[in-house]
Amino acid sequence: MSILIEVDHVDRVFNLPNGEQYIALKNIELKIKKGEFITLIGHSGCGKSTLLNIIAGLDTASQGGITLEGREVREPGPDRMVVFQNYSLLPWLTVRENIALAVDEIYSGNSQEDRELVIEYHIKLVGLGAAANKRPGEISGGMKQRVAIARALAIRPKLLLLDEPFGALDALTRGGLQDQLMNICEESKVTSVMVTHDVDEALLLSDRIVMLTNGPEAQIGQILEVNIPRPRKRMEVVNHPSYYSLRNEMVYFLNQQKRVKQRRAQQQPPVIARNGLEKINLDIGFIPLTDCAPLVVAKEKGFFKAHGLEEVTLSREPSWKQIAQGIAQGRLDAAQMVAGMPIAMLLGLDGEAPVPIHSALTLSRNGNSIIFGKHLYDKGIRTLKDFKAEIANTPDTVHTLGMVHSASMHNLLFRYWLAAGGIDPDLDVSLTIIPPPLMVSNLKAGNIDGYCAGDPWNSHAVNGGTGFVMTRSLDILPGHIEKVLGVTEDWAQKYPQTHLALVKALLQACDYCDDRRNREEILGLICQEQYIGADPKDIRPGFLDPYNSGTEAQPEMLYNFNQFYVDKTNCPDRLEMVWVMAQMARWGLIPFPKNWVEVVDRVLRPDIFGQAVRELGLPDIARARRTIDLFDGTVFNLDDPIAYLQNVKIKRDVRIEEILIEQIGSQCSIKTLA
Repeated sequence: MSILIEVDHVDRVFNLPNGEQYIALKNIELKIKKGEFITLIGHSGCGKSTLLNIIAGLDTASQGGITLEGREVREPGPDRMVVFQNYSLLPWLTVRENIALAVDEIYSGNSQEDRELVIEYHIKLVGLGAAANKRPGEISGGMKQRVAIARALAIRPKLLLLDEPFGALDALTRGGLQDQLMNICEESKVTSVMVTHDVDEALLLSDRIVMLTNGPEAQIGQILEVNIPRPRKRMEVVNHPSYYSLRNEMVYFLNQQKRVKQRRAQQQPPVIARNGLEKINLDIGFIPLTDCAPLVVAKEKGFFKAHGLEEVTLSREPSWKQIAQGIAQGRLDAAQMVAGMPIAMLLGLDGEAPVPIHSALTLSRNGNSIIFGKHLYDKGIRTLKDFKAEIANTPDTVHTLGMVHSASMHNLLFRYWLAAGGIDPDLDVSLTIIPPPLMVSNLKAGNIDGYCAGDPWNSHAVNGGTGFVMTRSLDILPGHIEKVLGVTEDWAQKYPQTHLALVKALLQACDYCDDRRNREEILGLICQEQYIGADPKDIRPGFLDPYNSGTEAQPEMLYNFNQFYVDKTNCPDRLEMVWVMAQMARWGLIPFPKNWVEVVDRVLRPDIFGQAVRELGLPDIARARRTIDLFDGTVFNLDDPIAYLQNVKIKRDVRIEEILIEQIGSQCSIKTLA
């Protein structure tokens, strides 16, 4: 089916009397096919009716827009008809006259006879022949709603919009009208969008159910495909094998959002800010890697001070484990983190006490490579297929490979790449954690056969003749999330203005880093001993110069090898974090949370990011709602990560569990329910 309506990155912002703003909807992106029945569902205040009104042209998006068959929607029109809960009938007109009012307006060029035929057809369509000459005060609520539907359909709209049309009716009347609406939609093939609070109504009528998160800044949390064939009959729908699993999914999502709302209500107010910021002296942890550049630039170029952060100390840490411990113990205010660390710390990975982490900024993308020892190159190994054959030919040899942290993209992409080639990363090889600066020395000593890390340690191995590049992370998953900013939830609540200032400073630094005219200067900054302390020749490849793989292939210019700002790098993205979580669950590192929406929303803070970009005068545009497409053809769908985990071939015993997160003072207790 072709696309009829496209909701393109819609935001809706309301100006409040006190001068502040309320963001009702954030980055709503949806494509609706011709003939589809879409239902919007969510708790009160999530913006369902606001979105419906924007589609109808009764309200205007603050950002983004609506297109109907490629044309922008700017005002109401007869191609979109709305049926409201309150019927909106003129009390002095009969049923026939209320319907005629719309028909005569739209089809004024048609003959009286033709218009009357249309009116009578639609009176019959909704079963109101006997009441055609009665006024609204003489008929029941259910009959009034049928008049409203008949009036809407009589002008043959391309889109029927229903705002809780049966919400005020008794159960028996509502059931009858639902059946009638199904029949009408089947017969007229009209595309429909409906707002409802009734999960059973949504399942009965819908092709897809769009579930919205709580406001403010409500967004699409999940889209449920209703795979129940049409035409539908009520009892057949209820008895369909998918009915209760779909219903439970909806109820589960709504319960997650209820818990989120309760948790937000229990949060303590922040300390009173003085001079704009609550804290101006910060200790921020980092690892000596090329992609620590935004932190170094923010300090050396004065972005921190420009936002009131008077004294920022960048603490060079020996390992990602030390980063996690520094944040958990409060030694560090904030830190550069590997992508999965915020989720891992929240869920208590490796038996550690759970620590709620907030991440409001993605600092970098791409930047890693998989390095193999030159001794394997000399044996003719060039590809993943070659390595698999080498493993088969040397059954008595344990091939040990290094990665930097179990929750890092280095580990997750390394495992994904191996498994895509038929190599089990736990059974066919041995993966071990090694801090990035120690990778090359371990490879040179023969302790490992290869590793996945970021530069400068990859180019250091290539330039020293110790290793060669088998593949780059951007070849496995182009544009992948790499490093993020992390602070504890308690810290973010205690110092909200400081947190915002930190995000703004680093966002400006990220922008500075992706202006290639600045890269030569940045190279000089990050090579200093207190930061990376590396030879510039090991940082230049990929950062400034063509990337050398240490093979016969010519060095290649990769403008996005280290990506800090372009292509919407920085906005926290639920899809990416759910993929990271799914990969950790795939390898048995964590159970996959059945309540993944709640868990991810506990960590990611796109609202802080949005406030930061708005205050900086930058476009507040989030990343598109999409799928993740990997190098082996696998597609990861945000709306059904559990199906992905069930279908992937090489994996550990995947646990799907509900993880109830309850905040108790400054602690986070986690209950896992199978």
